[in-house]
Amino acid sequence: MIAKLVRNAGIYTPEGASPSAGKDQGAVRFLPRGAMVIRDGLIEAVGPEEKILSSLSGREFDEEIDCGGRCVIPGFVDPHTHMCFARRREEEFSLRLAGTPYLEILRKGGGILSSVRSVREATDGDLFENTLVLALSALSMGTTTVEMKSGYGLDTETELRMLSVIRRVGRETPLDVVPTFMGAHAVPELYRGNGDGYVDLIVEEMLPAVEEQGIARFCDVFCEEGVFSVSQTERILAEASRRGLGLKVHADEVHDTGGAALAARMGAVSAEHLLAAGDEGISALAKSGTTAILLPATAYSLRKPYARARDMIERGVPVALATDCNPGSSFTESMPFVFGLAVMAMGLTPEEALTAATKNSACAVGMGAVCGTLEPGKQADFLLLDGETPAILAYHAGVPAVEGVYKKGEQVR
Repeated sequence: MIAKLVRNAGIYTPEGASPSAGKDQGAVRFLPRGAMVIRDGLIEAVGPEEKILSSLSGREFDEEIDCGGRCVIPGFVDPHTHMCFARRREEEFSLRLAGTPYLEILRKGGGILSSVRSVREATDGDLFENTLVLALSALSMGTTTVEMKSGYGLDTETELRMLSVIRRVGRETPLDVVPTFMGAHAVPELYRGNGDGYVDLIVEEMLPAVEEQGIARFCDVFCEEGVFSVSQTERILAEASRRGLGLKVHADEVHDTGGAALAARMGAVSAEHLLAAGDEGISALAKSGTTAILLPATAYSLRKPYARARDMIERGVPVALATDCNPGSSFTESMPFVFGLAVMAMGLTPEEALTAATKNSACAVGMGAVCGTLEPGKQADFLLLDGETPAILAYHAGVPAVEGVYKKGEQVR
């Protein structure tokens, strides 16, 4: 048994194992001088330091971590990334700056389809090394759990290869990695003009192979005008659910197509993006309890209006935050950057953003009982900040505020 004591810490943490919504989104426990007892990577006790120390009865520890009065928060959970790719798309960034719409780039064979070509050409080793660099960079900035989607294969063999690489990243780094199958990320060039034929391939060949492989925990679909319709999305998700996968939806990113309402109706764990989600979709999410994963770095990169985070919170939608790390529309693996954007551009309070980047994000990848808060029984995934409150992540803009990263009680940065 390895026992550790964390003391002299200003602890800020949400609580519970289910998503917080409405006024509860900003409900964060604050221990101005807190302490944690960690045993074998799990939190055994957390509370006021005086109370914790008095209960220890002279107990000895393998390590004592004195936080010097600085702020301690749960490790970030990034619940939406496309981190597994082979080549950057920097040239498309310039095209978008010049005014070329993203969907037009996609129609001309760029965007996702460009990444598909490079992933198909890459070796498994090259794909792993590229993903590993981004994963370790995210870890260094405080991400301790991350979701990674496939979706740059768009054929059965390459999608399975991507999922294998994603699993390997989880095995060879301290990160908890949650794999998501996203064969329905775009219609590949071979099926141009025959989207229904590609949906047939996903339902009849890809999903059975994904189930047999046994790596993916979720299935995601890009429900968008010019990509997959609501009816096509529903068909894919119904089959994914039948095969035991959790459901996620890339919903209403560019147009309000009804993707958010579909996610709510099908009991998806999350609807993601939502830049164009309207009142009907937001109301449906509130009624269903489906978590809205918002990606402010994508709006920043695409120079689009941000998702209606305040409306969602006020209507009772659980809100989570993610980087959307990908080679095109949001090339960042920094959850602190996303936190800052959520506060400064979307109007979240620092407490709401903290819940969104930890507890609600953990729940949105099925990890709410494991991480996302600093409570007994959960993993000791926590961050030491260069500040007194979580607000430092937005206040000290553009400067690294994460000084220490601990995964299961072990310092990994």
